[in-house]
Amino acid sequence: MSFAITRRRAAAAALTAALLVPLAACGDDASTNEGGDRKATASAGGAPKADLTVLAAASLTNVFKTAGAAYEKANPGTKITFSFAGSQELVAQVTQGSPADAIVTADTKSMDKVKADTSTPTIIAKNRLVIATGEGNPHKIDDLKDLADTKLKIVLAAPEVPAGKYSKQVLDAQKITVKPVSQEPNVRAVLSKVELGEADAGLVYKTDAATAADKVDAVEIPDAQNAIAQYPAATLKDSKNAEAAAAFVAWLSSPEGQKILQDAGFQKP
Repeated sequence: MSFAITRRRAAAAALTAALLVPLAACGDDASTNEGGDRKATASAGGAPKADLTVLAAASLTNVFKTAGAAYEKANPGTKITFSFAGSQELVAQVTQGSPADAIVTADTKSMDKVKADTSTPTIIAKNRLVIATGEGNPHKIDDLKDLADTKLKIVLAAPEVPAGKYSKQVLDAQKITVKPVSQEPNVRAVLSKVELGEADAGLVYKTDAATAADKVDAVEIPDAQNAIAQYPAATLKDSKNAEAAAAFVAWLSSPEGQKILQDAGFQKP
């Protein structure tokens, strides 16, 4: 082999290596196809890397922030942005075409309204109602029938909100008439009214009351009088990150995801 040929091959190898450096660097970000659409690449955790937008029920606010941080740590390169609202608002966002990758509602009926837009839902958790009162329960509210006292300022979630539907269900079953001073757009707004002293009591999820344990008391409602909330999760068919979204939804049912949910007070699916 001549010296000239050897030099040419060495130069070609060096050029190839030089070209591969910027390509490897580009591999740290989502790649782009000819049409300009972003493709997910695999993260160190095995799930595809992507920037995900997840529509989630307001009652998941605290736990999903924890879950999202844990998932991002386990899957470097993935970023999850949550949009929290009442489930009825999430449904409206989907039907209006708001860009998102997955949705988690606080009841199956809300999810049913967008079934044409989602994959088959999976129940990831359950919840139950409690009566939230001011710290120390100053009005000595012991059970549901105490909420009928017209001297008390009671606040409930609006009827179209899952928490409002569950509240109506348990009150109607016990034949208790409550005249709320306000009906809120999501369960977190109910909790806020009680926290601020603008209401004497309200019906919220057990997990919501737990997030404000230093400001409100939670009066348990017996199982026979209670309602069980179910949280279905699904990917959206219009997601540009379908594989990455499916990986996150599946992770919510994994041992790691379930531990975070149950540590926050949610029940097993």
